[in-house]
Amino acid sequence: MKSIDTLTPCPCGNPAGYTACCGLLHDGGTTATGAEQLMRSRYSAYVLRREDYLLASWHPDTRPASLRLAAQQPAPTWLGLEVRRWQTTDDDHATVEFVARYRLGGGRAQRQHETSRFVRERGRWYYLDGELKS
Repeated sequence: MKSIDTLTPCPCGNPAGYTACCGLLHDGGTTATGAEQLMRSRYSAYVLRREDYLLASWHPDTRPASLRLAAQQPAPTWLGLEVRRWQTTDDDHATVEFVARYRLGGGRAQRQHETSRFVRERGRWYYLDGELKS
């Protein structure tokens, strides 16, 4: 994995920088305090191809065995994230609606519009599943 310095903007859009934002979560220095923070860190993990983090932050009941990110050809180039809304339904359940823009190879930009469900167990937030929007 390539080294990222403290001045590198975080892929999730936080100008504080990767090291002070999603890097803390990716490297296990802390855990997400809420569903929105976890979703943003998962977006950054896709950008950086951190399959280890994506799988660890995915709830065991719905987690795939592998994402095969290294095998994706052409690999997506992630262009940006927009969080549209987030809602906490109770202390341990939340949803986040987002749009992630990406490009495959030299093709046109595409978007993934999704409402994701998150659950907190034993004080830790996990991605549960998501519904793609048209």
